[in-house]
Amino acid sequence: MIFDKLNCIVRYDEPLKNHTTFGIGGSCIALIEPREVEDIIEAIKICRENNIKFFVIGNGSNLLVSDEGYNGVIIKLKKEFSTIKVEGEYVIAKSGAKLSEVFDVILENSLAGFEFASGIPGTIGGAIYMNAGAYGGEMKDIVETVEVLDMDTFEVKELKNEELEFSYRNSIIQNKNYIVLAIKLKLQKGNKEEIKTIYEDLREKRNSKQPLNFGSAGSTFKRPEGHFASKLIEDSGLKGYHINDAWVSEKHSGFVVNKGNASCKEILELIDHVKNIVFEKFGVKLEMEVKILKD
Repeated sequence: MIFDKLNCIVRYDEPLKNHTTFGIGGSCIALIEPREVEDIIEAIKICRENNIKFFVIGNGSNLLVSDEGYNGVIIKLKKEFSTIKVEGEYVIAKSGAKLSEVFDVILENSLAGFEFASGIPGTIGGAIYMNAGAYGGEMKDIVETVEVLDMDTFEVKELKNEELEFSYRNSIIQNKNYIVLAIKLKLQKGNKEEIKTIYEDLREKRNSKQPLNFGSAGSTFKRPEGHFASKLIEDSGLKGYHINDAWVSEKHSGFVVNKGNASCKEILELIDHVKNIVFEKFGVKLEMEVKILKD
């Protein structure tokens, strides 16, 4: 097989439902877990030489994969891209580190400012990609620099906060041919017990309001200007609406969840129905926050 020469883990015909928090999706040609930047570059070169599509993921927490799978290669930044270190008030994390793992290190070092992100599912690379946020905080508030791989030139670049063009659920990474490699955060010294108290309070809010016991990709829709997606959906009478195992959560109507064996087709049908009804009732166009990966 053409990827066997890579010095990293390669799984052929890998079901992508095992690599997304939705638990949905068919297989890809191959799933590659690189050990270092050179492995990423080599994998991309092989794909391009053989006219094979590729896509880079972290924890697959904001991704809905087609039932037919992906006729391409998935490059998954995992173990070797998850190291975290602290230098004073700065935290340097590789892009594959989960936000929960980053927070654990931050808490141990009594650093404040990351609490809002502690319960967001996914990796810090994905959080930078979409400028993830919650409870009044966003990644743009704490990012110092981001190291990226330019897939056009294979040059590793360092981008400062102002160069990342952060906006609501967006960054320059989405508009450029970049892969996030590492992130440097600027935090503040704080009181460990106070930080832990804030974290536990936010965790309790999440647990009480969000359907964390079912597969999902987090908030399904972006916040429409002047509105809240969940309220529009609930006021449309859609809370608890479902197509087989694809449900609008009864706990939080901003979440579309997989209660067992929902297909991508059913999830998308449900999302389209929600968008249509909300537009009919309120004239508001809901925009998906979840990315769709299909052939």
